[in-house]
Amino acid sequence: MFRSTRREMLRKIAAAALAGPLAARPAQLVHQAVAKERAGSGGVYQPKALTAREFSSLEMLCELIVPGAAKGQAAAFIDLLSSKNRELAAIYTGGLAWLDGTMEHRVKATFLSARPADRAALLDQIAYRRNSTRDLAAGIRFFEWVRRMTVDAYYTSAAGVEELGYLGNKGMTEFKVPQTAIDYALTRSDLR
Repeated sequence: MFRSTRREMLRKIAAAALAGPLAARPAQLVHQAVAKERAGSGGVYQPKALTAREFSSLEMLCELIVPGAAKGQAAAFIDLLSSKNRELAAIYTGGLAWLDGTMEHRVKATFLSARPADRAALLDQIAYRRNSTRDLAAGIRFFEWVRRMTVDAYYTSAAGVEELGYLGNKGMTEFKVPQTAIDYALTRSDLR
């Protein structure tokens, strides 16, 4: 029976990340690989696909998208997958360069060194497709990527699962739909 190496498995997971959100099991394998990388370098993750500055920008961006994302190692998750797929790496290096270039143009500072209000103003613009202009289109596409992967990374990590309060699947002898849920559904339907 053929068994994939860890490297081959991560390459496949990175390719799958290009197609859409990751399932829980592949995401867990990435988290395990990040933990192994951290353990091998004294407890600090060393970026693989991004420069140290790009990685710091990604860490800040992930934290702005999901407060607490650092506890789930979201930036390391993204970087590790990016190191296994050139297309994914190009999305992140290009997107982070776009953020820096746009900030430089607007406020003469990099994304990392800009004032929090300036970072928030830019992110508020690129967080919504309805704001799309020729100047913002690339940033909006990048933000969609980083938002999705940050959420995937954080909410499949131990910290994210704990925040959700997920206790695992439990057997039930009976399931009752809460009356408030039924009432809400009825008010939004033509059945009343």
